[in-house]
Amino acid sequence: METAAPSAVIVAIDGPSGTGKSSTSKAVAAKLGLRYLDTGAQYRAITWWMITNGVDTDDPHAIAVAAGKPGIVSGTDPSAPTITVDGLDASGPIRTQEVTSKVSAVSAVPEVRTRITELQRSIAAEADGGIVVEGRDIGTTVLPDADLKIFLTASAEARAARRSGELRGKEAADLAATREALIKRDAADSGRKTSPLAKALDAVEVDTTELTLDQVIECVVTLVEEKRAERS
Repeated sequence: METAAPSAVIVAIDGPSGTGKSSTSKAVAAKLGLRYLDTGAQYRAITWWMITNGVDTDDPHAIAVAAGKPGIVSGTDPSAPTITVDGLDASGPIRTQEVTSKVSAVSAVPEVRTRITELQRSIAAEADGGIVVEGRDIGTTVLPDADLKIFLTASAEARAARRSGELRGKEAADLAATREALIKRDAADSGRKTSPLAKALDAVEVDTTELTLDQVIECVVTLVEEKRAERS
């Protein structure tokens, strides 16, 4: 007797930087045979394109005019996610401190959010078997009808420690500076008029402050499996 394939599910994982979104989302997708999309990488990609093409990232009008120009393609294999801009591999360049410092301003421009949101929705719609989509406004704006919404949180201190550990060499910063930058980014993302960072009313909140990455992954896998069982 053949076993039925698991139900396709769309999982939205939101939360601020340093809560473990990317590591958790990739691992959960890999464990459950789902696709994976890092939406933050897309906003970083368009920001990197703006910088390298001389667009003034302090000028919302200039950003809006250029928003539709770069060709952004996201690979959704959780074991090897990719992102290209106009055919160029952007996975390294988008992680620089320069991009990090400008991405909030660029992603606050409504034309940018509209462009990237449409891209994200098309990727989710085409994902056979389901997908884990991580970001800051997935459950509230991008995929409000997602089958499961999860909002990861953690204390500013825990997030700063994790983020400092991700940085290397010239990009490394002391803990206090990293914490300050995270808080500033939170304020910018939560306070923007278009699609602010916010927890969806029907999202499951998971505080990762005292949890190991494996524990967070196990928690989310359980939530997804429960949702699949409901749908089967």
